[in-house]
Amino acid sequence: MNNKNDLTKDRIFTSILFLALPIMGTSFVQMAYNLIDMIWIGKLGSSATAAVGTAGFYMWFSMGIIFLCRIGAEVLVAQSVGRKDLKATKETVQNVLQMALVFSLIFMAIVLIFKHQLIAFFDIKETNVVDMAVSYLSIVAFGFVFTFLNPIFTAIFNGYGKSGVPFAINTIGLIFNIIFDPLLIFGIGPFPALGVKGAAIATVIAQMIVTFVFIFYIRRNKDVHMFDGLHIFNRPNEKRIFSILKIGLPAGIQSMLFTIFAMVIARIIADWGAVAIAVQKVGSQIESVSWMTASGFSTATSTFVGQNYGAGKYDRIKYGYRISLIIMAIIGIITTFGLIFFAEPLFKIFINEEVALREGVIYLKILGISQFFMCLEIVTNGAFNGLGKTMYPALNSTFFNFLRIPMALYLSQTIFSLQGVWWSISISSILKGIVIVSLFVWTLYKVKKEMEQPFKEVI
Repeated sequence: MNNKNDLTKDRIFTSILFLALPIMGTSFVQMAYNLIDMIWIGKLGSSATAAVGTAGFYMWFSMGIIFLCRIGAEVLVAQSVGRKDLKATKETVQNVLQMALVFSLIFMAIVLIFKHQLIAFFDIKETNVVDMAVSYLSIVAFGFVFTFLNPIFTAIFNGYGKSGVPFAINTIGLIFNIIFDPLLIFGIGPFPALGVKGAAIATVIAQMIVTFVFIFYIRRNKDVHMFDGLHIFNRPNEKRIFSILKIGLPAGIQSMLFTIFAMVIARIIADWGAVAIAVQKVGSQIESVSWMTASGFSTATSTFVGQNYGAGKYDRIKYGYRISLIIMAIIGIITTFGLIFFAEPLFKIFINEEVALREGVIYLKILGISQFFMCLEIVTNGAFNGLGKTMYPALNSTFFNFLRIPMALYLSQTIFSLQGVWWSISISSILKGIVIVSLFVWTLYKVKKEMEQPFKEVI
């Protein structure tokens, strides 16, 4: 193994920071795809924004399926790197890519066959919104192979300790998306004005480019040993697949349930019309700045904890988590301040319609209160993942995310009205953060005793 990728040595703060910065950059790049779409689509009005937001739930749902592979890839690659076990690393890479391909093709078929029924679930009254949502979903479905493979490549490199590679490659796709989004949406120069269809086409092509650049990099760089001898038609290793799923299943199911709960919340919001749907979609994109920052540190923490867990270095796990927690606490406080005191100028970037702007400011201020706790929750989830204990964060997130539904129904039927839905999201995030941090502190005491025993890979 390359010593440059070894996180079991050197200063803890430096190791985490140098690993986290490219991962955070990659997270922001992935977030920027949606932000750029929203900025340009927002120029078309609330109806177009609501349509893309509605179809986007199924893109969101696909992330849960990807998590079935991604989390297991990150954890097992990191742990095998920590143990200097190249054979186990290569087996994980081989099988997780095969799984991603199969899952992407199955999900693509389901979405294309049932696209009308999937959009109909939201019971949107405006026919034009429904038509645009179906069109957008149909196009992005054809790119699911690339949508699935890119996060898996990213996870493999992150787990290996080469987080700068996926950052650079994903940035190439973002640059393409930035250029072609306005060209295809508004029809600039020789390009036709395709509206939301143009945004979908630009995103699919950008994702395809990222996949091809990953493959090109792997074939040209001989130091990426975890891909040596890999062939997509090699016989799968059933034990390795079970190992990947054992770690990834809790996180994957939690992510899919989260999307389902969010879809139910979206259906509740739909009673207030397209403006309310657009407010929630745009507001969640703005909020995703802190979410993606936390996710970047979460992945870095997962890799750091995974490698040191594989190497049997408990003290580095404990202090590494503490450093990540402090950094994310600071970022959470800054984000809370930003969303509460700069809500209006932030929302104006996307939509400037008077009614949508007024409701959007309220949304950001309410959600801003919970940002500190959300950041702590996400980075702690990463620490749990690094230990291979993905069940704890999955149960915590699933319970409190489900709690949003009865809370939203109750609060929205009182004097809170639509704001009751926003409060249900914010309150549940606060509770998730408090519970998961407390649970991890308790788990660390158990882990210390476990690590005194000979290491056993999760299979």
